[in-house]
Amino acid sequence: MTQTQDPAARAIELREQIDLHNHRYYVLDEPSIPDAEYDRLFNELRAIEEASPDLITPDSPTQRVGGAPLSAFGTVTHEVPMLSLGNAFDEQSMRDFDRRVREGLDLPAGDLFEAGQDVEYCCEPKLDGLAVSLLYENGQLVRGATRGDGSTGEDISGNVRTIRNVPLKLRGQGWPTLLEVRGEVFISKAGFEALNDRAREAGTKTFANPRNAAAGSLRQLDPSITRSRPLEFCCYGIGQVDGDLPDTQVGILHSLRDWGLSISRELKLAVGVDQCLDYYRDIGERRAALGYEIDGVVFKVNQLAYQRELGFRAREPRWAIAHKFPAMEEITELLDVEFQVGRTGAVTPVARLRPVQVAGVTVSNASLHNMDEVKRLGLMIGDSVIIRRAGDVIPQVMQVVAERRPADAKPVDIPQQCPVCGADVERTQLVKRTRGRETVSEGAVYRCVGRLTCQAQLKQAIIHFVSRRALDIDGLGEKIVEQLVNTGLVSSPADLYLLTYEQVIALEGFAEISSKNLLGAIQDCKEPTLARFIYALGIPDVGEETAKLLARSLGSLARISQALPEVLVYLPDVGAEVAHEIHAFFAEEHNQTVIGQLLERGIQLQEEGDLSPDLAASITLAEFITRLEIPGVAKTGAERLTASFNTLQAIMDADWLELKTVARFTEKAQSGLREYFADSARREHVLRIEQQLKDFGMHWDSPRAAQSEGMPLSGQTWVLTGTLETFSRDVAKEHLESLGAKVAGSVSAKTHCVVAGPGAGSKLAKAEQLSVPVLDEQGLLKLLVKHGVTL
Repeated sequence: MTQTQDPAARAIELREQIDLHNHRYYVLDEPSIPDAEYDRLFNELRAIEEASPDLITPDSPTQRVGGAPLSAFGTVTHEVPMLSLGNAFDEQSMRDFDRRVREGLDLPAGDLFEAGQDVEYCCEPKLDGLAVSLLYENGQLVRGATRGDGSTGEDISGNVRTIRNVPLKLRGQGWPTLLEVRGEVFISKAGFEALNDRAREAGTKTFANPRNAAAGSLRQLDPSITRSRPLEFCCYGIGQVDGDLPDTQVGILHSLRDWGLSISRELKLAVGVDQCLDYYRDIGERRAALGYEIDGVVFKVNQLAYQRELGFRAREPRWAIAHKFPAMEEITELLDVEFQVGRTGAVTPVARLRPVQVAGVTVSNASLHNMDEVKRLGLMIGDSVIIRRAGDVIPQVMQVVAERRPADAKPVDIPQQCPVCGADVERTQLVKRTRGRETVSEGAVYRCVGRLTCQAQLKQAIIHFVSRRALDIDGLGEKIVEQLVNTGLVSSPADLYLLTYEQVIALEGFAEISSKNLLGAIQDCKEPTLARFIYALGIPDVGEETAKLLARSLGSLARISQALPEVLVYLPDVGAEVAHEIHAFFAEEHNQTVIGQLLERGIQLQEEGDLSPDLAASITLAEFITRLEIPGVAKTGAERLTASFNTLQAIMDADWLELKTVARFTEKAQSGLREYFADSARREHVLRIEQQLKDFGMHWDSPRAAQSEGMPLSGQTWVLTGTLETFSRDVAKEHLESLGAKVAGSVSAKTHCVVAGPGAGSKLAKAEQLSVPVLDEQGLLKLLVKHGVTL
């Protein structure tokens, strides 16, 4: 604001701009300014209003605070009842509904000689949230209410004012003087994930599902709590009205959108019941990819005149129906908890359930993750539990119905001995190293100590080794691996390369051709890339992405297998625990033997090479000192120290007098440094780390390597979501990685770009929420061609 500009005029101008940007962001999904610019406009308006409180208006964007906390909600009587809808659960129910509509309107049904008259239906996803009513008088929001029992709800005006996409004042013109808007308040999948992440960080209780989170947020007596929750509003209809509106359901929704209210982006008009069923099937297929939870589809007769003619029965309209999806949550009984042993020895609890239909599938088992999850749920055998299944996700136990617990319920105890081999089961320990000290705490995982003497671990290790993303040995399925292990032919992955024709053909189900095919497939997979080989080894906590990172960064199996944990943590996205798992794996004698045998028996690693140019001479002496976590010596102290001493040896050998000459290097830092290097074993280990940095070429005195010109996306993190038509997401991932990008599975503020194809859901929503750039498939293809990728 210039010095000569009138504050009142500027406040009006700012409100108009902020309202416009809110509309573009929340309703049109077309933001035109970055978040930082929006914040500047908002803060300027708030400063003007704080300086001149008389300029504050009820519809100002700054007034979304929602007012002071309440002791209780008031009640609201709905002039037009908020009725529930009838439900359809199958195709025949929908056809019966359509027949009743056409009969009620006395429309021609059609016969062999003439087609009947189809009805137009407004189609929308049925959001899984909380129904609310918003009342506008002369375009101003004056009240918000819950549905309640349909006739009476709770006054939540203060809370709905905090929802960012609820306009405090309607946009445009032509709206009725009195307009009641009805819709659903919900939380997106991305918002729900972020909300629970914050709860976990704060050590507070997490929410079971987005609907519960939305309902609980709206019913907070303190609006500031509601304001902190990522609530959204989507309108689906109207209640009482004083003024003119279009004569169709779709037309009304389009008008509401023009006045600044959010409507469903999936809104469509269907002609006849067959198009309604097509819409239902399409949304059902895309359900898991949507950015929000839905539990069905709502169909409404589009013509308002037809709606009035059809009227109501009991407490539901005759002109609308909810075609529900199969339930994603159900209650059943926990019959038992069994324990499975994985390839790393992890002993994992699995819930055995009384079979129940969930989302169209019979579920009898569900994941429990680990014993900490069992404790968090307060789970006992015999409990009634709520289980959830979404898309292809493994069913999960969400909560215990405590009031149904039987008197004979039994606790869930981790076995002391492995259920497969009988070896001891031990709880993992987490070692945290800070300031030169080690702190040991209990981990969430229990492991069988039998390692490859445990058949469960051996089988799973070999199944992983031959899997598609690892060595990709065609024809080696789980049943064949079980035979090979059970007959004693294979006791490690290296034994696969010693199998003979006579041994294989003797196995159940094998004949001459199949035996030759299997042996041929094993021989054909002797030239894996370094990344695939590292992944195939099954190192705990090292997934496909970490394996690629290790291969891309260190360049050779020798460096990876020799790398000390303190060196590995210099790699991007490698933390202390993963670094110690990698080091421990390669230090284990049996693993060294198996790797040696694999190489002796013909494995030839591809794409081995030099250290990544990004890591060459990348470690400064100051960073090295900082990472040692010497008591009293933080980053600034390390920089002052290295400015006075040019070598690590000089720092280690510095006496009191020399340290006192270091500018602003405190006595506490001097004491901590001297004590740290007084330990001869520690000095020796630090020098060993430095020597490895020299050997690898990462040392501060190492020559810098020329940056690779073929890695234009080096250092960037990309995310793929939705369906791609030109090639699969796996192929797109390989292309991006060939250009130096890291392809991640989730979106964060550090994501460089998201590639979104049709059906993109929560990842796209989170990218938009974080203002991460988004490319469609054509944009990706142009980028790949530009950088010389052959498609």
